[in-house]
Amino acid sequence: MRQERFLNSLSDAEILALPYLFEFWALPHQMPPEGKWKTWAIMGGRGAGKTRAGAEWVRAAVEGATPGAPGRCRRIALVGETVDQVREVMIFGESGILACSPPDRRPEWQASRRRLVWPNGAEAAVFSAHDPEALRGPQFDGAWLDEMAKWKKARATWDMLQFALRLGDDPQICVTTTPRNVGVLKDVLAAPSTVVTQAPTEANRAHLAESFLAEVRARYVGTRLGRQELDGILLEEAEGALWSLAALDAARVSKLPELSRIVVAVDPPVTGHAGSDECGIIVAGVDQSGPVQEWRAYVLADRSVSGMSPTGWAGAAIRAMEEFGADKMVAEVNQGGDLVETVLRQIDPLIPFRGVHASRGKQARAEPVAALYEQGRVHHMAGLDRLEDQMRAMTTRGYEGRGSPDRADALVWALHELVIAPAAKWRHPRVRAV
Repeated sequence: MRQERFLNSLSDAEILALPYLFEFWALPHQMPPEGKWKTWAIMGGRGAGKTRAGAEWVRAAVEGATPGAPGRCRRIALVGETVDQVREVMIFGESGILACSPPDRRPEWQASRRRLVWPNGAEAAVFSAHDPEALRGPQFDGAWLDEMAKWKKARATWDMLQFALRLGDDPQICVTTTPRNVGVLKDVLAAPSTVVTQAPTEANRAHLAESFLAEVRARYVGTRLGRQELDGILLEEAEGALWSLAALDAARVSKLPELSRIVVAVDPPVTGHAGSDECGIIVAGVDQSGPVQEWRAYVLADRSVSGMSPTGWAGAAIRAMEEFGADKMVAEVNQGGDLVETVLRQIDPLIPFRGVHASRGKQARAEPVAALYEQGRVHHMAGLDRLEDQMRAMTTRGYEGRGSPDRADALVWALHELVIAPAAKWRHPRVRAV
């Protein structure tokens, strides 16, 4: 094997140095980005290796090419939520600076002055985010900030640090954090000078207990907390959103009742090539036990596809019908007209099909569906993350996400078919619902 030949070729001294060659062992999200940047934000799930990446970045910044030689940075700020957390995690932790440093370049911890001092004279001073004013006065050419998204005084600490980064030619900041929907983090990520790397907990599975992974998967997969703490994804709330994170979390279920009907709803793209919008394909069912005003809907799966020809997405929709035993397919036909049904029937001539026309805007169609969620009458199975992202970008002003909300549109058509249209006929027998 190539690795075995490489290891056999090393001298004893090189083998002893190998654990400290981070670029040899590092995962892609742990390596500093190329090019010119001011802030490197590493967003990852728990155990994804964020702390090790931050510690190694500090090492690379302060160490010279040879022991004792000066590095790029001479004064580093280490900022955590508390002084204790900086000391126990960033400095003395299993993935902290001391653990990552080879013996001939290991810095000395000076507890009375709350700082690290390297053999080449570089220093790293410790600061707590509880005391932003402590950053008023010192000056630095680099900084490592850990878990910034949970700091109570994150905005003030960040602002004070910006004024302190005034040494050297190109002061830089490394931010390692589990993402949370806080304003200062969103502003940092949106800055043109910020580069972001992301990784889920699973990316570092080789260094994590399998029992830990199995437990957190079973407990948190498909939840908002799981997406944040395991997938390392920033979940934002759009102003005026029709669906909130809390509402979608409350809608989640792991078991299904016996369903009375199942439909597949399709929101087809206008064109059919690699750059086309997605084709939204949502599978949903309804439990019709009880009066119509108490029926409950269940969103079973998202089978949306992208970059496919009409025959491709039509085949995907029909396969979803077969997979779930759906009794009808509902598809928006505003753009394709009869072509949508024609393409579907080319694959399955006997498919039970209903074409629907959008006579109102997306927002107006979505609002009664959002009301069903508020009433607790719609539930979600796991695996609907991308659909839920689109739903949370649907606001009272329209859709505020990227591209077109094809998945959310298909969801709306499915729930109109299963719940809203039958309820409208029950209340007003002579009035069409959609």
